[in-house]
Amino acid sequence: MVNTVIFDMDGVIVDTEPLHYHAYHQHFEHLNIEVPHEMYAGFTGLSTKNTYQRLKENFNLEHEVQDLIQSKRDFFNGLFDTKEDLELLPGVFDLIKNLHSSGLQLVLASSASNITIKKVFDRFNLHQYFTHKVSGEDFPQSKPHPAIFLKAAELSGTPVSQCIVIEDSTNGIKAANAAGIFVVGYKSENTAPQELSDANKVISHFNELNAEIVKNLV
Repeated sequence: MVNTVIFDMDGVIVDTEPLHYHAYHQHFEHLNIEVPHEMYAGFTGLSTKNTYQRLKENFNLEHEVQDLIQSKRDFFNGLFDTKEDLELLPGVFDLIKNLHSSGLQLVLASSASNITIKKVFDRFNLHQYFTHKVSGEDFPQSKPHPAIFLKAAELSGTPVSQCIVIEDSTNGIKAANAAGIFVVGYKSENTAPQELSDANKVISHFNELNAEIVKNLV
């Protein structure tokens, strides 16, 4: 029986993927580089640090990775703070409340920075529902490496066999598989095309899940 649900954030809880897309591409224009669509899609699920490490190698950028991260973060923060119609994804808040009220432990494991996670959780008053929040910036390797999900399970005190992950990215699903955790793939309309076939279950709306269903997934 499932005791802990590990959520990704961008593209699962909140529709920030378009903001990240615009922030990255504003920064790419500022850096005078052209990043192919296929390459950008492959960054989905990676931490900002790992993304810029790859971009630095691919485009021979002279900038320090940390400076690149900060520049992109400035673009993102400007967009986030001025986008008044930013919303949680349809049905996810009802699911979070349902899982929490049913005694399931909720943990966040997101490739987003700690600062971005706090901004999202503050804006939508989500702190009360999650026992732990884990950021990909605290790990040397991003998803598809399983470290972030293994850490989330460890913090929850729950064996991986009693956890599930909800993810929308190919890299996130690979990371959950590598961690040995049952993974639900969320087919998000706002995420760059992702391969979800390796997920144990695929949904297109959060009303397809509730506490009773989740508890019996594994």
